Parts: sequence; C-alpha cells; structure tokens
Amino acid sequence: MQVVKTRLLSILTLISLPVYAELPWQPIGVEDYLTTRPEAVELGRKLFADEILSGNRNISCQTCHHPDFGTADGLSLGLGEGAMGVGPEREANEGVRKRVPRHSPHLFNLGHKSVTEQFWDGRVSIDPQAPSGYDSPAESWLPHGLTSLSAVQATLPVTAQFEMAGNTGENEVIGAVRQRIDYAWPVIVERVIADDEYWKLISQAYPDLERRRDTDYTHLANAIGDYINSEFRSFNAPIDRLSRGEDIALTQMQRVGMELFYGKGQCGECHSGPLFTDGNYYSLALPPMGPGRTRQWDPWARDVGRMGVSNRAEDAYAFRVPSLRNLSFTAPYGHNGAYATLRAMIEHHNDPIRALESYDRSQAILPNAPHIEVIDWVGFADKRELERIKRSVDLQPLKLSDVEIDQILAFLKLLDEPELLARLQTR
Repeated sequence: MQVVKTRLLSILTLISLPVYAELPWQPIGVEDYLTTRPEAVELGRKLFADEILSGNRNISCQTCHHPDFGTADGLSLGLGEGAMGVGPEREANEGVRKRVPRHSPHLFNLGHKSVTEQFWDGRVSIDPQAPSGYDSPAESWLPHGLTSLSAVQATLPVTAQFEMAGNTGENEVIGAVRQRIDYAWPVIVERVIADDEYWKLISQAYPDLERRRDTDYTHLANAIGDYINSEFRSFNAPIDRLSRGEDIALTQMQRVGMELFYGKGQCGECHSGPLFTDGNYYSLALPPMGPGRTRQWDPWARDVGRMGVSNRAEDAYAFRVPSLRNLSFTAPYGHNGAYATLRAMIEHHNDPIRALESYDRSQAILPNAPHIEVIDWVGFADKRELERIKRSVDLQPLKLSDVEIDQILAFLKLLDEPELLARLQTR
C-alpha cells in the first residue's frame, strides 16, 4: 500500500493568491458539529474531572486529557490507574503494572460531523448495522441509546485495567469487569447517583428521570460526550479566519510553508480537509516503543495498529491520521508519543526508515518507573519485528531540507488556537 500522490493545490495557484485567501476546504461553522445540550454539558464537565468514575477513585478522564497539555497528558505513554500527579510530573507506584499502551490523543473537534471513527486504530466507529449503532470493543454489550462516538468512547476507559478500572481484586468495578464488561457500568452509576449534587445535575440534564435508580451509564456517557463535543471545538484559529476570507497577515515563511504543505511536502494528502486529517490509516514505521497494544495471542510486546481491528495483513502497523489542530500544545507526537518535538516528527516523515534506524530514545517523555521500564524498548531487540515495520511503511522519503521543514513549521502555527486553550484552562 502506498499513499496516493494527488496534489490538492498546484504551486501556481498558491503563488497567485495574495494572502492565500483560498483553501482546499470550506470554512467550519457551528452547524458542522453535533448538537449538544447545555445541561448535559455541565453534568459531563463535572464527570470528566471526577475520580469517582475510576475503580479506586484515583484518576479521572481529565488526568490524561488535561487542558494544560493540549487536552492530552504531555507524556509519550501515560501512567493510568494507581499513579500520582499530572503530566510529565506523574509518578508510578508499585501498583502500576505497565504504561498505557498508546499516547493520549487530543480531543479537539471530535464532535465534528465528519468524524466517524475514534482511537489510533479506529476500534470505535459508527456502524448502522450494529444493534447499538456503533462498533466497539464492548461488542454486543455496548449500551443502546448512546448519542455520539465521544459517548461510546466514554464507556471504555472506565472498564480498562491499566487506565481507570484498577487491578484484579482491588475494587468492585474491576471485579464486575472480570465477569462481563456491562456489569461494571451499573456499579459506577450507583456511586454517582448516591451524591446529591450529582443527582441535581442529572435531573437537570434528564428531566424525564423520576428516580435516581432510573439513571444508567448511558446518561453519564452521553453527558461526557456532549461535554467533549461542545467544549473542545476548534475553528477560530488563524487558518480558519483565512478560510473565511479575512485579511490575515502571513509571514513569508508561512506562505512558503503552506505551498510546501500542499505541494512537495505532501502533508495535505493525508492531513486534508478542515480538520487536517483524511481519517485513514498509514504506516510511518514509528519506533516500537512501550508495551504495545497486543492482540490476544501475541507472544511479545508489539502494536500492529489498525490490523488489530481489521485483521487484514495490509493494515499492519498502520495508525489513524491525527488532526493537526493545535499541534503546538499537544506534544509529544505519534501513536506512542515517540517524538518530543514537532520538528522531529516531521523529520521522521522526511525519511521514515532512516529515522527508525537512528531513533534517539531521549525523545521519549516517559515518567520514571523502574519496575516497568524494562519493557519500554523490547521492540528494538526483535530484529524480525523491526524488518516487518520497515516493510510496512507507506511514505517514501520527501527530501525536504532543514529550511523547508522550518517553513512548514511556520505554516502549522496558523492551526493553533491559543485563546481556546486559555479558556479551557480557566474553567
């Protein structure tokens, strides 16, 4: 499989634009997002930041999706349930048995109507043929009545051992998960509805509920989904003002960087549209760092990406193209956060095989955890695995110079919306 090389804008067209007032996509508006309800958003806001949803009551959704770190966690691979602190200062104790297998993705624009899949491997997706309307690891046990992909996503981390549920034997949530995944959600609901403040918020969000016990996890998940879909909308960056025809002053570096982005750099072929992603899956031969998200019968730590969902060999080591919105705030980069800087990530794109072979492990931002770090680099010890990763790569060397990379980086600044981050950090 090879990336189809179709140029979205010709260089001549770009040169003819005085301020690049035209872009190969239409401006985003509020109408392009799923509808949310203010009362549900407020309930979701509180749930998102509350440790009550975790098995041992020591981690929240916000721990790994924090506004101070661009709605991610500032780590290559996070430390889930049992660790202490937030971001790069987070510390593991002996109860943390492994790192979270993949880098925490940012949450921007997940409520955009064009988003039909979530997670690095797309394991949650809209599926009209499924009884619930969605495909997910919960399979037929997924609750019905979920109103968005973000709500579906909110059903899963609370049941995951290394993320929020905790280790076997530690609490009633993980105990229920070990019996059957859908047994865990009512346990969490019981905790929430016992709180009078929560019952007040639930009643406001769902006035049709007459009794606390009429609440189920669908109500909580939909509220979290509404919060994510409402509060993390990003469509007022300089690039958006430019798309609306506003007179935006661009530097020469940004002008040339845009030309490179949609031209020689081929960035716009995969990072296309207003969200700067085509939603597809490609292998970039990223360094095999961390424990990996292993399939059931995998005998060693590795991550085959999309193949783990599709079971197609051609999808091996392919991961979903991320949106480039607010890149300056969402480091590190890649499905396992292998690169601490955006420049290093672009340099990897520039020559994936060479970058893999010369990877500098100091790029990884990994909290100190001596009892689990032995597994961080085992992927590099397996020469056959490394060769399989190399053979899977979908991107040919781009031959960008250092100056051209600087110019692309200058253009990408136009995708940042610092005002949004500032608002999120003060709430």
